[in-house]
Amino acid sequence: MGFTRRTFLRVATATGVAGAVGLGETAFANPASAAGASGDVVGKVTAGYQGWFACAGDSAPINGWWHWAQDWGRTPSPTNRAIVAWPDVRDYPTTYATAFSDLGNGQPASLFSSYDQSTVEVHFRWMKQYGIDTAALQRFNPTSREGPTRDAMAGKVRAAAESEGVKFYIMYDVSDWTTMQTGIKADWTDKMRAHTGSSAYARQNGKPVVCIWGFGFNDAQRPFAPEACLDVVNWFRAQGCYVIGGVPTWWRTGDRDSRPGFTGVYHAFDMLSPWLVGRIGNAGDADNFYNVATVPDLAECAAHGIDYQPCVLPGGVTDRQRAHGDFMWRQFYNMGRAGVSSVYISMFDEYNEGNQIAKTAESQDWVPAGSGLLALDEDGIACSSDYYLRLTGDGGRMLKGVLPLTPTRPTPPVVGGGDTQPPTAPGNLHVTTTAGTTVALAWTASADNVGVTGYRIRRITDGTATPIGTAAADATTFTVTGLSPSTSYAFDIQALDAAGSVSQPSGCVTVTTTAGGPATDDLALHRPASESSHTQSYEAGNAVDGNPSTYWESANNAFPQWLQVDLGAATGVRRIALTLPPATSWATRTQTIAVQGSADGTSFGRLLGATNCVFDPSTGNTATLALPSGTTARHLRIVITTNTGWPAGQVSGLQVYGA
Repeated sequence: MGFTRRTFLRVATATGVAGAVGLGETAFANPASAAGASGDVVGKVTAGYQGWFACAGDSAPINGWWHWAQDWGRTPSPTNRAIVAWPDVRDYPTTYATAFSDLGNGQPASLFSSYDQSTVEVHFRWMKQYGIDTAALQRFNPTSREGPTRDAMAGKVRAAAESEGVKFYIMYDVSDWTTMQTGIKADWTDKMRAHTGSSAYARQNGKPVVCIWGFGFNDAQRPFAPEACLDVVNWFRAQGCYVIGGVPTWWRTGDRDSRPGFTGVYHAFDMLSPWLVGRIGNAGDADNFYNVATVPDLAECAAHGIDYQPCVLPGGVTDRQRAHGDFMWRQFYNMGRAGVSSVYISMFDEYNEGNQIAKTAESQDWVPAGSGLLALDEDGIACSSDYYLRLTGDGGRMLKGVLPLTPTRPTPPVVGGGDTQPPTAPGNLHVTTTAGTTVALAWTASADNVGVTGYRIRRITDGTATPIGTAAADATTFTVTGLSPSTSYAFDIQALDAAGSVSQPSGCVTVTTTAGGPATDDLALHRPASESSHTQSYEAGNAVDGNPSTYWESANNAFPQWLQVDLGAATGVRRIALTLPPATSWATRTQTIAVQGSADGTSFGRLLGATNCVFDPSTGNTATLALPSGTTARHLRIVITTNTGWPAGQVSGLQVYGA
């Protein structure tokens, strides 16, 4: 298919490969913008992230099978599909049934929704695991029907990036955006700029990163004049941003896919990322592109003080371009021998055009029967579902100098050269603590001939196992939240390995939650919450949803701000525990907080004066406020007047406990 809406990925360090091949660090130095300086895009691997799949029943504003089907109002099927590759959904806690036939192995043909926070967390966990430093979140015309869903996705990506310790930035695709020149400025000012306050938002040379993809393309989708484009680039730079340009392949020569007269626009960017999808399809093409584009492009960028972030493609599954990884590795090798320090992977989750690196059906056993879809073994070589994630990780390490520069692909298509052995079942699953709404589980670690990559926690109901969460490879504990008091539950655990194999389940453990009690149960969990203000999708409800990675954030630069919860009835309360997301990317900060109480939600009185609360990720990012003995309230309000980490109130958990 032709180039449409895509991004790029960058990988590397400025000195890694140059050193590995005997080139001095200054051989490709960027004199004006300090190529190789510390930051989140130069010398790093970036992956384009669509995040644009939705399913009926997932509560997304788009309300349909967004990008899975040609007709979003009907369930995906062999005659109503918009994808050319089938995802491996074994790691997703929540999936949605389709009208496809069962997979070749008899399992139901289900798909994930990007709108589920758990899905985005899985994706960013993969990025962290496989060495992807930064995600470029695609953002199209936000005034279209897709706008509300895309607005929400920005918040979900932010939360997942913060939780998993991966960076992200906003990448505008200006295709078909007729009011782009004014609209992009308004969108950044009114909506997207707020995300730069995140600890996970990518910064380069101390500046928040933003990318604009589509200026200068010689087609009807992007008819903008050079003057309008230059105005936008200069506006973003005036806002203090580091601006990346997703530009035509032939930006330097100004012909073929590039409109003439755009040289000044291209030279105004801090970094250039030329488009490559549809331009090459095999190793020979990649070698030719190295000679006619990569080397002279890099020299042109160096001469004008511009950082360079070319694309690396896995290849289209349907087009049979991948050659069990040899096509992608040849591109990594060519980038390395040219001295490229940053790359853009096209793309992470592009199942529509088959250019995804995210986990994909490895064989016809994992593809809907009779669908005609190909799997990763389409050329006869077995590949594990995570193969292109692993290949990306190795390519990034080569560009960073961790692995030697080599034209020979070091990544085996199947882990261990043929890992068909699943992990052993987790042992001794047992309950360590039980409360009214939570159960803590523990188990003995599984073993694998190559290595365990994680654990899947499942709830068993009437003999049916439903995934409810995942734990890291080195974890042997997991706390299940959101349960009901005095209720019986059953759980088991499965181990996962890098080849996509799943162990037999552990023994099943049955437990009954306690009746609950004010001293041990969170009285605010899932109760109605409200706030003085919020930014984007960081609403009050995030503080009482039991998810430590979602949070409330107030409007910026407008203290004081407040967050409150309705306990439902006048209740004796003794302490309040406040948390921020546990990810270490949240730097230590102090918030000054007072507590107020009310019987009617209108008239509030002071329960605790202003207190400096320190949130330190090394100690759980938790602060506890002890209330005076005998305190009773229905509505509890915390009032925040300062925050040393960001000019807004921030809380991921507002937990209330009785005497």
